[in-house]
Amino acid sequence: MTRKFETLEEAARWYETWLAEAALPLWADAGVDPVGGLFQEKLSVEGAPVEAPRRARSQARQVFVYAEAARAGYGDCWLETARTGWVRFLSAYARPDGLVMNSAAADGTPIDREADNYQQAFLMLAQAALTAADPGAPSLEPQAEQALAALAPRRTPAGGFRENGPHPYQANCHMHLFESALAWEAVGGPAWAALADEIAGLAMNYLIEPKGAVLREFFDPDWRALEGEGGLIEPGHQFEWAWLLERWGRARGRDDALQMARRLYVTGIRGVDPVREVAVNSLWDDLTVRDGAARLWVQTEHLKAALALGRQDDALRAARGLAKYLDTPRRGAWRDRLLPDGTFAEEPSPATSFYHLMVAILELSAAVRR
Repeated sequence: MTRKFETLEEAARWYETWLAEAALPLWADAGVDPVGGLFQEKLSVEGAPVEAPRRARSQARQVFVYAEAARAGYGDCWLETARTGWVRFLSAYARPDGLVMNSAAADGTPIDREADNYQQAFLMLAQAALTAADPGAPSLEPQAEQALAALAPRRTPAGGFRENGPHPYQANCHMHLFESALAWEAVGGPAWAALADEIAGLAMNYLIEPKGAVLREFFDPDWRALEGEGGLIEPGHQFEWAWLLERWGRARGRDDALQMARRLYVTGIRGVDPVREVAVNSLWDDLTVRDGAARLWVQTEHLKAALALGRQDDALRAARGLAKYLDTPRRGAWRDRLLPDGTFAEEPSPATSFYHLMVAILELSAAVRR
């Protein structure tokens, strides 16, 4: 069902109610394993746990969600959910080098002991969120700095880090390291501003094609973008980088970053389907549709970027499109993938989407207050 929000204020009230009354309680209850205490990886749209390997990113993102809920005033009880989840996460996933392994089973048995940069970005984001939400507790900055130091051997001469796996030179892990650096910059020391500046420079010098303002995903060792099948262009990431560069550019007084954010946003809009009011998953090099399905997270990034750049009509459209994903048998769950024919794929709600939803709702609330 499409919600016909008339104003951003109306949309914000609806999303805030959904978050407070449905999503936060559901994922703190059914979304936590009653035996091992780890967060569930997935719930069905009826709100029942769906067993799957527990990725580190899922655990860290849920800690972030509940820490942010407490900090935003949704209830002090959510800080305890975050703290408990954090302790259980570390007990199962922590490695001696300060990083966390990629995935574990429900009982904490390791599945993938490797430590991808992507997972560590969310480790650091969760640490920043807990530190911000609970300023009276000891800061987690020393642990975050240890994790960052452990990534040092992966640095590349042009800046940034090599990732594990089939795409060692990629934008995605840097996007989330950038987000974590900005989060830590608000509560930590100077190392985080330096990291944010480094990644912003990498993005503006290499990851984004300056002529077309297109953020690419995969690169060769010299940070030259891959093309063809390897030249993936994701509207959601155009929006997400636009949101981040707008934040960084505003903080640094960098007009070039603000201009690039606006241009990335225009590229992302090329992927918005006006009929379904959603942004699609991916585009080809000529910005025609490559994958016309539309995942939930892409819609949250459209909303965030539109709000950051003052595109109120676009933000209202994005809020309407996103709300369709939350029309589920169990309120507080969500659909993940809207197909090109306008129907949803029958699949569980991934826990990782809650982080995207939380940030988008907080951004919407803040924009309405402003």
